[in-house]
Amino acid sequence: MATAAGTNRGVRGGKTPAQTFALVFGIVYLAIGILGFAVTGFDNFFGETFDEKLILFPVNPAHNIVHILIGAAWLAGSKRHDSAKMVNLVIGVAYLAVFLLGLLGALNWLAIEEGFGNADQFLHLISGALSVYFGTAGAGAGRDRAVTA
Repeated sequence: MATAAGTNRGVRGGKTPAQTFALVFGIVYLAIGILGFAVTGFDNFFGETFDEKLILFPVNPAHNIVHILIGAAWLAGSKRHDSAKMVNLVIGVAYLAVFLLGLLGALNWLAIEEGFGNADQFLHLISGALSVYFGTAGAGAGRDRAVTA
């Protein structure tokens, strides 16, 4: 059964893959952003030290706020299929850009270490690639096409 593109339900009444991805990653990133403040507090906002870590990931208060904003954007976008696709694509492209800028050492002010050999860079690459996938090919493409007989 086909449904109109842009509705908030999948073919069987559930969420599309794009919506599910945005919802799950939104919850995770929002929680990580909030928990990050337990590690960093609110001082040294743009600290370029990498000794304050949440699990394996260096954080500072600015980095925590970015995670909260990204999590909130994913959650807001998860409500409808078309908005989930868009937010996944935009955040995915942004995370791939963050990965590239991190390789160059341009984001130390967000506690993102230079180079490839760290957990944060790997997370940005994986988050970006998955998000782009769920904003495009993995979004639930069958929902956007009319059924032809």
